[in-house]
Amino acid sequence: MKIVVIGGHGTIGSCVSKHLKIKHEVITASRTNGDVHVDMESAESIKNMFEKIGKVDAIVNCAGATKWGPFAELTEEDFYVGLRGKLMGQVNIVRIGKNYLNDGGSITLTTGILAEDPVFGATNSAMANNAIHGFVRAVSQEHANEFRLNVVAPGLVEDSAERLGAAFPGHTPVPMQKVAKGYERSVEGLRTGEIIRIYE
Repeated sequence: MKIVVIGGHGTIGSCVSKHLKIKHEVITASRTNGDVHVDMESAESIKNMFEKIGKVDAIVNCAGATKWGPFAELTEEDFYVGLRGKLMGQVNIVRIGKNYLNDGGSITLTTGILAEDPVFGATNSAMANNAIHGFVRAVSQEHANEFRLNVVAPGLVEDSAERLGAAFPGHTPVPMQKVAKGYERSVEGLRTGEIIRIYE
């Protein structure tokens, strides 16, 4: 398969890219690194990325910014960080990317455990993640005969545990290989409209 991994040089994206490269042709995309550049907050940039890459068999997104902080201190503009980056960035990847999929293609988005088990300061992330879950369920039903659409929701991943572990009290870090396998299930499997939870 020819697969584009957006955010392919991040903590999760680099692991996913390396894993998928074992069997597939992988093109990485990010704001500053990768084979092609893309700004997820710009629909035009997303379209330009796909124009450069051409048709693909699978699209995997492992990127999307949110704003962390206590709810009482978040401004309206702070909430738009997650809405523009994590939510609308992924919505636009699907909205635009579906036109660049080969027959039988798939799109895999990324959320995380904060959708169901939010920690202190994660309001923006929890909101955006849950919105994506609803989006995936709805769109996958409308386009079930055209392309597959899933979302992988990892827990606290091992490679982030040292940096972020204090913010996730009591959480067991998820091995990176297990996370990568979740994306493999979405890309190579038959499922659509599913939230693939990789929590422990």
